[in-house]
Amino acid sequence: MKDIEKKRRKEQYVVGEMIRLYCRKKHKESDRKKGQLCPDCQVLFDYARLRSEKCPFMENKTFCSNCRVHCYKPEMREKIRQVMRFSGPRMLLYHPILAVWHVVCSVREKKKQK
Repeated sequence: MKDIEKKRRKEQYVVGEMIRLYCRKKHKESDRKKGQLCPDCQVLFDYARLRSEKCPFMENKTFCSNCRVHCYKPEMREKIRQVMRFSGPRMLLYHPILAVWHVVCSVREKKKQK
């Protein structure tokens, strides 16, 4: 049970960092307090965290993108997709260890599915 919670926390951390990077680069700082997310990004982060908390597949999955069941509402799924497209490549610069870990896990998961 501890491993699943650790995995869940790590996933939430990675998603949070990606949303923070997106918000910092895409939204004006005057719209938010220093170091905080803008209201739209905060809603997205809270939603992503809630979906992660309720995920019944956490034990077996690596990332939501590799999951067979997509539990995000369509509008939220599109928002998180935009964040991932923007932040994913930039994670190599801002969080290189997390970026490499994500790639390794994704490759492993794709091999497992074949």
